[in-house]
Formats: sequence, C-alpha cells, structure tokens
Amino acid sequence: MSAAAPRAAGPVVECVPNVSEGRERAVLDALAAAVRATPGVTLADVHADADHHRAVFTLVGPPAAVEAGALALAARVVALVDMRRHRGLHPRVGALDVLPFVPLAGVGMADVVALARRAGRAIAERWDLPVWYYGAAATRPGRETPRVLRRGEYEGLAARLATPEGAPDDGPARFDPRTGAVLVGARAVLVAFNVWLDAGDLGIARAIARAVRESSGGLPAVQAMGVLLASRGVAQVSMNLLDHRRTPIPVVFDRVAEEARRRGVGIARSELVGLAPRAAFAGRAPASVGLADLAPGLYLDSYL
Repeated sequence: MSAAAPRAAGPVVECVPNVSEGRERAVLDALAAAVRATPGVTLADVHADADHHRAVFTLVGPPAAVEAGALALAARVVALVDMRRHRGLHPRVGALDVLPFVPLAGVGMADVVALARRAGRAIAERWDLPVWYYGAAATRPGRETPRVLRRGEYEGLAARLATPEGAPDDGPARFDPRTGAVLVGARAVLVAFNVWLDAGDLGIARAIARAVRESSGGLPAVQAMGVLLASRGVAQVSMNLLDHRRTPIPVVFDRVAEEARRRGVGIARSELVGLAPRAAFAGRAPASVGLADLAPGLYLDSYL
C-alpha cells in the first residue's frame, strides 16, 4: 500500500526499514501506526510478502522526523516480532533486519552516515541489541551491502557473536533469540524489483538470476536470486538494482524476459518493492516492464 505524496520542503531523507514479518496484518498495521504517529514523517509505502515473510516500509521526510519515525518503528518491532518463529525466503539476521538511510535532497551522504550511526547507537542502547553498520556508514571496508553481515543468518548469529570477528559495531555481543541483530546503513537510492515467472520452476528462476546478477558476470550493479513463492505456485527473480543509472529497470526486465524465453517460460508480472525514481524507468512506461498498475505514489520524485 502506498500513501498520497506530499512534496517536502527543505532537506529530505528516505529510510527503508526491512522487518522480518510479512504475514500478520495486525502486527504490520501496528508498525505502520507507529510511523504515522510521528510528526513530520510520511509513510510512503508498506510492501509485505508472506513467502519472503518480510515487510519493507518506506519513510520520507526531514532528517530528524525520519530518524524519530525509524526509532518509533524499531520500538514496535522489538515488542511485537519474535524471530524464534520466523521462517521465510529472504536472508535475515533479526526482527528489524536492515535500517538504511538515503539522502534525497538538501542533505549529503556524510550527514546521513551521522544519522545512521546515531540511530544505530540509540537502538543498541535502548534495547541492548547488537548493531552493525553497512554501506557508507560501515566502520570496516567490504561492507557495501548487508550480504557479508548476513552470513550464517539468524540461525548462525549466536555462534558469530561469540567470536572476536563477530563483535558488533555498537551494542553488546549478546544473542537475543527474540530480536536478533540490526544492520543499520547509509546508501544511495536502491530499486528493489522482482519479476514473477508464469511457472513454478525454481531451477529456472535461479538460472535466470545467475544470468542477470553482476557477481555471476551479468548486468552491472544488479543483485539477483531465484526463489519459489510457494503460496502462489510461481517462481520469482528477486533483484536489487544498486545503481539505476548503470542498469535501469527496462534493461534488467528485458534481460530476464529474454532468459525466460530461452528456457521456455514467460513473465507473469513484475513487482516494485518500495519506491523508485522516474529516471529508473529510462523513459519506458511502467506497463512495458510488467508494472501495469503502478501507483503514482511509488515514484520517489513525488516526495521531492
């Protein structure tokens, strides 16, 4: 669901908390209510998926308001989400799995790094949780994305925290089985874009993901994994476009469609998780990339 898009004056920051809960509507509503009750912040979108068992919230507004909204959300996540019962497709280390901050207008990356570290420190101190920083907020090289920090996932977190190499950047090296850990980041705009195949063949989805992701020799600045959406009976190519200027949505969609055709399957539809700038469409209509009903509020430009 997406909100109306009020335009902000002054500096604007985006925050995109990813929560390890995608099935309980009452919990998701309570989390959204905590953000909406924060003065000055706009909850632009909530995208929940039962198979991934994950929800992505998009907050936009002045830096101080977004920081307050993120911490209000964190408080409700700590109270309501229990990782001991969590099983889903998406890699994760905690209930509030990632908390990235993004500079949009009138604010620089250095400002957002300071904001991210301030929010991370508050989470570590208020709830006695281990926190790692990634992206531009990282304290060590090689942490541009959360992937490295998620190795072993939640199930391996206790063992990792027990090692010197696993010490968090903030908070105690203590395993909280209910909440896990939090990855707090500062990064540029990221586009989360999924393509649903018209078949339930996980092997094909994984082969397509290998063909399109940069780490396997595919498209620049693209991360991809193939997953099976068991509740829908279809496979999905789930992607992050780390730099839409290098690889915009139409390029990755066309490549996925081409790889699918080579394997005898078609495209059912696409899915935008959160917001994307209009420039990410490179002049193409949303319908041409499988997004026939894209709501105007999902254009990031609407909030600037």
